[in-house]
Parts: sequence; C-alpha cells; structure tokens
Amino acid sequence: MITSPLIMTVSERDEFKRTNFDVEAGFKTLTEERDDLKRKLNNLAQGRWEYFNGSFYYKSTITKTWQESRDDCLQKGADLVIINSKEEHDFLRKLKKVMWIGLTDSETEGTWKWVDGTPLNERYWDSGEPNGEKSENCVEIKKFDSENSWNDVSCSTSKNWICEMKVIP
Repeated sequence: MITSPLIMTVSERDEFKRTNFDVEAGFKTLTEERDDLKRKLNNLAQGRWEYFNGSFYYKSTITKTWQESRDDCLQKGADLVIINSKEEHDFLRKLKKVMWIGLTDSETEGTWKWVDGTPLNERYWDSGEPNGEKSENCVEIKKFDSENSWNDVSCSTSKNWICEMKVIP
C-alpha cells in the first residue's frame, strides 16, 4: 500500500501540536516583552529621564513619602535608585536635590537592604548616621558637597525621589 506524503501518523501529529504550542507560547512572551519595552520607551520619551552608565534616572518634581515615591517608580517600570558605585553616587549628588533612594531597614531594624532585596555594600552615610533606630527606616541623599551624604529619616516624610530603570543588566 502506498501512503500519501500528506498523511501524518498520530505521533507526528502530536509532535506538531507540541511544537505549535511552544511557538505560540514563545510568540506570546515576545509580544509581552515588546509591549513592556514600548511602555518603558514611552515613559522615557515623556521627559525628566536622564541616562547614566546603563540606566535611566527619573527625577521627581514633587514630594511624596518613601512608599508613595516607590509606587510611582514601579508604575513607571522602574524602582527607587540602587546605588552600586561611587560614580553612580557622585552622579546623583550632582543633581543637588534632597531625595529618596531605594534603601530601607523597615523589614529588620539595622539591616539595610535595597529595594531589590540585596544587602547594603557601598556606604555613604553622613557622620553619625544612621541614627534613627525604629523611627527612621528610609534613606535620603541629603548633602551634595560631601561624599558622605546619606541620612536615615522617617519614611512618612515627603521628599523628592529618583527612580532607576536599568537598560543594561
């Protein structure tokens, strides 16, 4: 009996279905990634973003509490800034604005962590800081003329803030 090349076996059909499912899932993932990139680019195009060393930074023009500031960053596809180097810290100080950064010990008193959960390594505390114990769990950049410029302060205080959106991992 001669079989037509167009006839599939059950196993060939099942394999085709699995491959098709994988392709559709990959397409869905790529579509979601594309839409996320479009949203991020749209946010950047709306201004107040500045590029430095693999990240875009958004400088607020109004003041909010630490959590409200973080929520605003998250809505923009970013988060409060995480300072990873002296160069990045110097860049932020040049903005000459008192502002929230993404550092807190609100989870465990005295254990400072960045908003992504990483522990604090680079430290730029002002003299005598941190000093707030349980009442001061969030961090601001307070001074511009000194490398040691961080201050712990009550998270309910209203301040400007800076968001960071990494474009180079």
